[in-house]
Amino acid sequence: MENKLINGYEDGSFRPDAMVTREQAMHMIANAMSMTGLLSKLSDTQQEAPLAKFKDASDVAGWAAADIAACLQANIVNGKDGSRLAPKEEITRAEVAAIIQRLLSQSDLI
Repeated sequence: MENKLINGYEDGSFRPDAMVTREQAMHMIANAMSMTGLLSKLSDTQQEAPLAKFKDASDVAGWAAADIAACLQANIVNGKDGSRLAPKEEITRAEVAAIIQRLLSQSDLI
């Protein structure tokens, strides 16, 4: 929490045993992208472009839209099944491992 990768919940709780959704994970990855210098700020118009190709883009929470768009633009996240973001689904360990590998690679850290 010190580096602001994880912010916790609005009520101030952290919930370390709770499952993480895909949009929560992409928010954390965008925070990490900021630390590595990979994050690019997107305008609202630019946010819509990466999200538009996914049929469930309307399911993305407003607070997560810019972060998800940044992850898509940086090719760190590709979506699920090619046509869905599945933002409310729980993320798997395998997905997290692949995302972290892409983050490190795109940030020229590996």
